[in-house]
Amino acid sequence: MRRRGIKKRQSSGAPKWMVTYSDMVTLILVFFILLFSMSQIDLVKFEAVSESFRNRMIFDFFPSPVPMENPTENPKHMESGKTTNEFKDPTDAKKLFEQGNADDRLNALMQDVEDYLDEHELNNVISASRSERGVVLVLQELILFNPGEAVVLPSGEPFLNKIGELLKNIPNEVKVEGHTDTHPMSSFRYPSNWELSGARASSVIRYLINEYEFDQSRFSLAGFGETRPLVPNDTPENMKKNRRVEIVIMDVNNPESSM
Repeated sequence: MRRRGIKKRQSSGAPKWMVTYSDMVTLILVFFILLFSMSQIDLVKFEAVSESFRNRMIFDFFPSPVPMENPTENPKHMESGKTTNEFKDPTDAKKLFEQGNADDRLNALMQDVEDYLDEHELNNVISASRSERGVVLVLQELILFNPGEAVVLPSGEPFLNKIGELLKNIPNEVKVEGHTDTHPMSSFRYPSNWELSGARASSVIRYLINEYEFDQSRFSLAGFGETRPLVPNDTPENMKKNRRVEIVIMDVNNPESSM
């Protein structure tokens, strides 16, 4: 009787080398995941990048140099006349960018002025603050003038010299504003507080131009009299604060700076 041969089973599934290869790939993947989990991410930079992608204004204002793959195919919301752009006019985006740059410039200018005042120990006599117009330096009346007068005192000249040295290093235009309290002013030279405040602003500008040979077109002045007090004129101390000269270092984008 003939003996029946035994058929060998054919193995099914992936070849044996595939198992080893898949294990290796898995280990490499785990290795990189561990490296990523142990790395530190700069959260500030990550948030800045995320915000730039979330804010489509950047891409709307600056068109991409890469042409669209299918420029004739418009999304449904474009066909209906609607758009996801947050700004109706590209100039809105431009204005926002310019505002950001203006803020940076004002911050830098304010920091320079504060450093200068600290270095020369002027914080007790000259105060600096920031407004939408620029950086405002405030000098009280008693530093520069006698009551009811608009002639710069010799004791006030060193303070104006410090401001002149500061302005030599800053190209911005400057506006000098005179302010008084509500005490009525009546003299042959200054019939009212309007004339007195304007004359004081003019004296400060004249001194700076004569001493430092600044371009006259860089300066402007205003006399506000008693109309813009810092505090109510209800006490002698408050009235003293309101008698002042403000030197405004104008922001270059401020409309007043081109007038």
